[in-house]
This record gives sequence, C-alpha cells and structure tokens, in this order.
Amino acid sequence: MNRNGDETRMVQPSNGVETPGLKTACSSAPLPDPVITARTDSYFNRTKRIVSHFGDCEVTYAFFIRRPVISAPGLMLEWLKNVMAERNSPYTIDLIHPEGAWVGAGEPLVYITGSFTHLADLETLLLQKLGSPCVAAHRAYQIAVSLPHTKFLAMDARHCAGYEMQELMAYAASVGGRAAKRDGAIGFIGTANDAVAPFFNSTHGYGTMPHALIGYAGSTVRAAEMFHELYPETDLVVLVDYFGKEVTDALAVCRRFPDLAAQGRLGVRLDTHGGRFLEGLNPQESYAVVDRHAPEALRRYRSDSELRYLIGTGVSAAAVWRMRDALDEAGFPHVKIIASSGFGVTKCACMADAHAPIDVVGTGSFIPDRWNETYATADIVSYNGTERVKIGREFLLPSQRKAQKGSSA
Repeated sequence: MNRNGDETRMVQPSNGVETPGLKTACSSAPLPDPVITARTDSYFNRTKRIVSHFGDCEVTYAFFIRRPVISAPGLMLEWLKNVMAERNSPYTIDLIHPEGAWVGAGEPLVYITGSFTHLADLETLLLQKLGSPCVAAHRAYQIAVSLPHTKFLAMDARHCAGYEMQELMAYAASVGGRAAKRDGAIGFIGTANDAVAPFFNSTHGYGTMPHALIGYAGSTVRAAEMFHELYPETDLVVLVDYFGKEVTDALAVCRRFPDLAAQGRLGVRLDTHGGRFLEGLNPQESYAVVDRHAPEALRRYRSDSELRYLIGTGVSAAAVWRMRDALDEAGFPHVKIIASSGFGVTKCACMADAHAPIDVVGTGSFIPDRWNETYATADIVSYNGTERVKIGREFLLPSQRKAQKGSSA
C-alpha cells in the first residue's frame, strides 16, 4: 500500500504481459543493503542519511535518455520491485512509454514515486539497468527491420563485459526483436546461451559448432559426423569457411547427409574472414553474381562500406548468392544459409537491397558502439507533491508534459 492507501502498481508492457525471463534474471535479484551502499555513488548514500535524519518525503523521479531509443525498462523495474519489497517500502510507477515503444530523445520514459530515503541510494544502479538496454533494443529493432524476412539469433555474449551486461543485452535484443515483429519483421528468435534464453520464451540457446571443433576433427565433414552422432535430433548447421573452401565443403556435407538436406534440417554457416573472398569469388565475379540476381542494388551510389557488403571480401551479398546458387545447382534447395560477421544496420540493409537469400543471421552488433549514448539520467521533479526541478529540466515536470499534450491535441 502507498501513502494514499492504494496498492503499489507495476505497469505492464504494452501487450499486457511481462517479458519472459525477467523474474529469474540475475540482474533482477535484490541486493543486500551493504552491497547497494558499496556500489552506489557516495553522495546518494550521504543524501539518504541526511533525509533519514531530517525527515523523509515522497519524491517523484523522472528517468530519460538523451537519444531516441526503444523502451526497455523491464530489468530495472523488476529489480526495483524486488528491492523495495525487501525494504517494505511502497512506490508507484508511471510508465510513459511501454516496453517496446519508441521514445524520443529527452522524453521522460518513466516516473517513479516513493520514499526519498529508500530511493535515494538506488539511482546509480537503476540508471545502469536502463540506458544500455534501451539503446541496444533500438539497434536490435533497426537491424531486424532492415532485413525483415530473415530470422536473427543474438550472439552477443562473447562481446559483453561480464554476465550482467550479457543479460542486459539479451533482454534488449528480445525487446527490439518483438518491436520489429509488430512492424512485420521476423526479428530475433533466440540467443546462443541457455541462461538468457527465457527472454526469448525458450529454454535453451542455439548453436552447433565453433571453428575449434572443425580444427579438432580435421575436416568439415568429420566435424559434422561427430556432431550428428551425439545430437541426432538437433538440426545440423556446419561452419564451412575453416579451410577456405566454403562451397566445396558445404556440398561435401550435403552429400554426406542427403536426408537432412532434403528435410531442411541441414544448414551451412558463412563466417568468411574479411581478408579474403569466399571460394570461387573475386572482385569481378562478385560483381557479376550480384548483377545477375539484384542488378538494381548496384545501379546507384554506394559508399565504400556498402560496396564491401555487396561485392567485397568476407560474408558479402555476393558470397551468399554464390553459396545459394551452388547448393541449388547441386540439388540441395532446402539447405539453409546462416550468416554471421558484423551484421549491423547498414550491412543488413545492403543484404536486403541485394535480396540475399539468408535464412538466419547471427549477430551481436546491436551492442551499442558509442557507449556515451547509453547514459540514462534521472531527476527528482516533485517533493511531497510540489513540483520542483533544477533549471533547464523543466521539460520533465509532469505539469509541463500535460500542458504540451493539451496544446498539441
């Protein structure tokens, strides 16, 4: 119950259902007060003591981010709920932008009202759990809608600075992916890790083999045999770039497992190093391949990076088309193509322009590359019901927002 006798409320995302996995995430677990004290900024600890000494008051915090984002406050709000329950301190949430919604630069994302004594020392940790997932969700959304007919797999874990960041990024990919799905894209269907799979309403991560297994086996076919012997019920996806013979090894695996190929349970993953072309390609042949399948993609101005994604080295649109042609010509039209290696927004858009026949993309490129853009900010905008905020932040005041909304109606 809050001070007005109302029940503390937890505003749900726009679809009325919390994101799967929030309740069991490590990032949502409450921390003991001494740990919170050690991890928060010291001036918040001093503020907490001062307010406790001179008298508590009810405050309202406004949280915002200075760049456009997709709202992804779930882990922050779940953690807040658990901490405030431990402290037996009521609070209310006014979630202005539901999970998955577009948030403009500087717009208040959520208002949180409660005891100043119990909220003061939480600000640092709340901000840590808000900014980066909102930016990453925005990037995941942009990636998914840039290549709307392709499935995406979150492969961010190896690029994260520890497990808490991994949870934040995986949660963000799930939010951005669902937002993209609402706009007609397939979006992110899962992750490479079991621990964060619940965010995608799954129990397990996806993935078959790294390059290391092929090196151990001594050949691509032998690695596929080893995998299939131990995991016969799992669809077989084989990396084919280890020996620089992507087409040759892909066809060899298909011929070794013709039944899986015919059933659509076999896939080849392209992860060709950016320092060389896929087997059989060169600058001239790469241009010719794309020109045959999507000439319009080459008929307008392209930046150097866009040309590289279309006809350059590594996993280019030409490489994808070359593999698809080789598989189809050899009688394996149901074998899937999985692509990885730097699939950010621009690369995905280039692949879409070239109609590249990619079934699944594995990427961690939704992780923010400009970390200073992830900085969330919070300001108190009300003390015991009286609006007050530092000069320059008046746009955060609830009354100002209501006035602006009324004038635009």
